[in-house]
Amino acid sequence: MASHQVNANNTVSTEENGQNVTSVETGFSRLLRRHSPSTRQHVRNPSMDSLERIFETRTESQPLRLPVTQKSMTSEDKHYANNSYGIAELRDGFFDAVFLPPEEVDFQDLMKQAELTLPYAFRKKNPLSVRNFLPKQWHEVKGVVRRVTTTRAGIRLLKSFLAFFIAYILCLIPRVQARLGRYSYIMVISTILNHPGRTLGAQVDGTVLTIIGTATGLGWGAFGLWVSTATATARLGYGGILAGFLFIYVFLIACLRSYYIRIYQAIICAGIAIVYTCLAEVSGTEVSWSKLLDYGIPWVLGQAISLLICCTVFPDAGARPLAVALHQAFAVMLDGLGLTSLERIRTRRRLTQTFVSMSQAYRDLVIDFSITLFDPKDVLALRNLIQGVIRALLSLNSETRVLDRLEDVPWNRLSRDRPIIDEFIVDVDEKSRMSGNEEERKLAKFVASNLVEPTEKLLLSMKHALLSCDAVLMEMCGHRKYLGPSKEVSSDVLGSLVKIRKRIIAFSDCQDSVLASDKLPSTYAESPEVVQLFAYCRPVHQAATAIEALLVKVNEMQQRRPKYPKFHMPSYPFWKALHRTNAQVRHDRGGVTAGSYYKSFSDIAVIIQKIKSRDFQPLPREEEESTNKDHDTSYATMTANELEDEWSKNHVRHEIWGFLHRLQGFETRFGLKTAAITSLLSIPAWFPVTYGWWDGYEVWWAVVMAWLIMGPRTGGNIQDLFTRALCAVLGSLWAGLSYAAGNGNPYVIAVFSAIFMLPMIYRFTLSTHPRSGLVGCVSFTVISLSEVAARGKPSPATIAATHGAAMVIGVVASVTVNWVLWPFVARHDLRKAVATMLFYSSIVYRSIVSRYVYYEEGDEPTKEDILASEILDGRLREGFVRLRQLLGLTRHEIRLRAPFDPLPYSALIDACERFFEYVVTARQASLFYHPHFIRDNTEFAADLLGHRRDAIATILTNLYVLSGALRADRKVPKYLPSAAATRRQLLDRMRVLEAELDASGKLSAEEKSEGRKWAQIYSYSYNESLTGCVEQLEELEKYTKAIVGEQGFDCPYTDEDLLTD
Repeated sequence: MASHQVNANNTVSTEENGQNVTSVETGFSRLLRRHSPSTRQHVRNPSMDSLERIFETRTESQPLRLPVTQKSMTSEDKHYANNSYGIAELRDGFFDAVFLPPEEVDFQDLMKQAELTLPYAFRKKNPLSVRNFLPKQWHEVKGVVRRVTTTRAGIRLLKSFLAFFIAYILCLIPRVQARLGRYSYIMVISTILNHPGRTLGAQVDGTVLTIIGTATGLGWGAFGLWVSTATATARLGYGGILAGFLFIYVFLIACLRSYYIRIYQAIICAGIAIVYTCLAEVSGTEVSWSKLLDYGIPWVLGQAISLLICCTVFPDAGARPLAVALHQAFAVMLDGLGLTSLERIRTRRRLTQTFVSMSQAYRDLVIDFSITLFDPKDVLALRNLIQGVIRALLSLNSETRVLDRLEDVPWNRLSRDRPIIDEFIVDVDEKSRMSGNEEERKLAKFVASNLVEPTEKLLLSMKHALLSCDAVLMEMCGHRKYLGPSKEVSSDVLGSLVKIRKRIIAFSDCQDSVLASDKLPSTYAESPEVVQLFAYCRPVHQAATAIEALLVKVNEMQQRRPKYPKFHMPSYPFWKALHRTNAQVRHDRGGVTAGSYYKSFSDIAVIIQKIKSRDFQPLPREEEESTNKDHDTSYATMTANELEDEWSKNHVRHEIWGFLHRLQGFETRFGLKTAAITSLLSIPAWFPVTYGWWDGYEVWWAVVMAWLIMGPRTGGNIQDLFTRALCAVLGSLWAGLSYAAGNGNPYVIAVFSAIFMLPMIYRFTLSTHPRSGLVGCVSFTVISLSEVAARGKPSPATIAATHGAAMVIGVVASVTVNWVLWPFVARHDLRKAVATMLFYSSIVYRSIVSRYVYYEEGDEPTKEDILASEILDGRLREGFVRLRQLLGLTRHEIRLRAPFDPLPYSALIDACERFFEYVVTARQASLFYHPHFIRDNTEFAADLLGHRRDAIATILTNLYVLSGALRADRKVPKYLPSAAATRRQLLDRMRVLEAELDASGKLSAEEKSEGRKWAQIYSYSYNESLTGCVEQLEELEKYTKAIVGEQGFDCPYTDEDLLTD
């Protein structure tokens, strides 16, 4: 009964709103045409002829129409002319906007409703609260211990620490240290940056990339050193030459770092190498070429240690991450069946998150080489089938409960010892019970009592089918013992397939028998509960069919299971792979949420661009003129077809424009500020006065630290500044204590390193704060091993203080620059992202309605159209996941004016997502609901054309206005076209036409039978979905006004200060 609610909320009585009804009938947006009341013909000059074209609807290709001598006017014509000033309104491609007085909104109640939509991250305590800091840290410590001791995270931590500790112990051996040189700690840094806590494919990929990046950095730096000392003139200005080489190289690799995340490891290593080459042991007289080997050899040795540990200690070739993703997906799908008591909102969001995670799991498998029992092609098909099940479960959960629970009426077909399915029950108040029709309630109970048993059996068979699929796939992965399910779960996929097919047949037969029963009326217009009950059964059947297809695929994979794991080369497309990387690198580089948000919306924008249509241009009015070849009829369509880009004719010019336009993007800005901060920090390295302490205390690590901390998609905040600076200070202090405790004893230093580095490596490789963990690891490693190499000269306290101060300066400088210069502000990007999603929703609504609902005869949606729509649906679902993740980032930002209120943003995202879900449901229902009485009847179609256009155009107008106001941060107009009123007019007119068609006797017996069975059910689902879009549009308007305000001073969204003034 969403439609009943909309009608009740938007019904305007004739007595109170007579003027509104008149405005509805006449409309406000008209194309005007001039009529002369005189009988004489006036000859117009050319200047007046141009004015005439404004009031005419003819196209340029049509011949000029000469004025026609008018007849004498009647009294009615004279009255019209006197009151309309000779202007008549003719509708041609425009819609009538209905404006109703906006309803009053209680802001407090609105925010209470918004609290129910907050993401899970906001249930945690404020991270910036001092009172909750210590309890939060203690809780996280206990969680870390539990995770390390009971999950696979302990093995990954062991591998990462083992590689570090082996390299660290080697650097403590005097002979090895003397062999490797002053910078032997580079070997340890190498094991940290490309730690072995990842899959074999990712480790090999990282080894190759880090070595290549280091080689390019050393090569460019060596070229700069050679140029700076090539001539006597160059030696005088060697500092400027090296600064130029450093600036250019850092700018280029920073741009690449922000654009191609696949080469992140190579870029990071190249940056460290170029800083070392241009800033360590530099001189204007000679070049110490041996320092290149002092850096390159330890780096390669560190990569060899990491690769050896990854291949020998609990190796993982990609099977376990895939197994974890699959197992979690099946667990969420079981919750999505509605057999558990979890929150519906939370379950739906988990389903959406799983939909996105499955795509990520497949991408992680094929982006590097793998050794598994799964063929990547089978995994791709498995991913598509699982996403199909999730898509059906989302439709299942969106249905409402449909039957009253009346204790005084017994159920004939229900067993008292079996729990009743919740979807067949709804609690209603006493008033609705008394006012309800007893006959209608008995009819609904008759339908429910016959459908509840086969529906329950079908749901249980779906549950067993999912469990059996999970068991088989975990056995094929070899991880059922560790992940589940338990041994009691059967792995008989074939038996589950046979059972679910029987249940589907029995379910369909039961529906057909109930529909064929004589107890049901010929039409369900007076029995909405019956229609709702059948409408719930539709997504259940679709979900069962999707699970059946999944069972078939799993059974096929089980029968073709190889005896031994096979080696699979990377199969992800190269150009797409440049913008993607494996899971561990995504974690280690930080800024996962922001980077995923930008990439997801970029992918959506590419698809949206393909479905935008050109401006609408109406066809000629006269049939004889419609055949004129000069008129461009390709515009006269309501279908948003994919059109070729007009720039394709000038491809080269467009590519040049695109490249120049791209230089204005965030990549160039990030490259500039990164090159600027590294160059400014490097200035003391090239002055003779400061060269001594710069090189003696290795202050160039400040530049390295700034390079490591700079992030393209993350902004600075107080929490990051404090945490990272604290980790740098702790690392330097602990390094000084480790040397002083044993007076340089290597065994004592090794023990101190194990105590400090275990939590730091965990923070870098497994926690949600990898950058601060990296700062702690680097600071302790560099300072402690520098103290060992110095052998007490200078003192350990001096080394710890100078090195530590340099690293803190690098951290503070990078965070400050990210904070001040072109920062990433989550709340600003959130507002723009939600505005973008509103605009995308309008494009999707327009495309779906035109392609699936109001299409011409013979232009039905094809399988390719359905597949393209499902791809777009998946992208948009991912977009909503990224929006909520972006909303979570606002908790860490300090706002000077006032605390950021996430409630209206959360509710706005939720309303937009529900609007999208209704559009998807309408698309699915439109595939089965075919209003032939409209599409096959030209007269009825012409009658409804204006009402259809009003309903669509009103929704599009509101979405465009709300999106533009939100993006520009401007107030929303108080009066917006009423989508509910236009929707009601369309439904009322459709009922009138259906009644006229039934009375005319033009329907055949087959069409009447079809209408009795399923057409009314699909019509209900279809119309309810479009009506739901109207309801959510009203929610979008309320929460958008709550964010940006409303024009005028008589609304609850206006600034309170202005009201008090």
